[in-house]
Amino acid sequence: MTRRRSSILLLQVRDLLRDLPVFLTSPLYRSWHLRWGSTPAEVACPMPGDALLSTARFQATRAITIDATPNEVWPWLVQMGCGRAGWYSHDLLDNLGRPSAEVVEPRLQQLAVGQWIPMSPGPTPNQRTAFKVDSFEPNAWLLWTKPDSTWSWMLTPLDGGRTRLVTRIHAVYNWRKPFTTLFGVALMELGDFAMSRRMLRGIKTRAEVTHRPPKVHSTSIGSVSIE
Repeated sequence: MTRRRSSILLLQVRDLLRDLPVFLTSPLYRSWHLRWGSTPAEVACPMPGDALLSTARFQATRAITIDATPNEVWPWLVQMGCGRAGWYSHDLLDNLGRPSAEVVEPRLQQLAVGQWIPMSPGPTPNQRTAFKVDSFEPNAWLLWTKPDSTWSWMLTPLDGGRTRLVTRIHAVYNWRKPFTTLFGVALMELGDFAMSRRMLRGIKTRAEVTHRPPKVHSTSIGSVSIE
């Protein structure tokens, strides 16, 4: 067990070092990474929570195409959170080194308005350390909120049993609290892109592994039917 934990830790350190240049240089291409993977139409499209912090200095819309249906992607979103299924990103930074879940966890599939989504470890989540579920429509969209930020998710079905997953973050920098704000600026301006990109790719990988494509059966005359 100790050897396995050591191997996991080494892999986490390796992945972190590989992304280190992205952490350090992301402010240089801010206008690009704030729209990573998304189309102009997706950036302009309204999403839940837009009106809550419309003047936020940090606004990012990112997207990825997943070869799985929305109802196959949705469970991976529902169970996210530190101390839950993780963030499918750099577990060494955002999940105390505990590997993010590789399977859908039935015990974490209950979603309710007002539920905490912890961003960091701690015995009791609060408005500084966790988002709350604001509203959602299963398999379609999800909105988390904090007093200074919102995080929304939208799943759009595509042809071929695929999903377009779009996520949007709004974050306010409150300079009346300079020390807290400086930490927030460093987190968002340096860490957000590398973490978010790895997270989206992590969701994609996991959902595609569990995706079940339609079964194709050959008939005696050579035609096919799809179940």
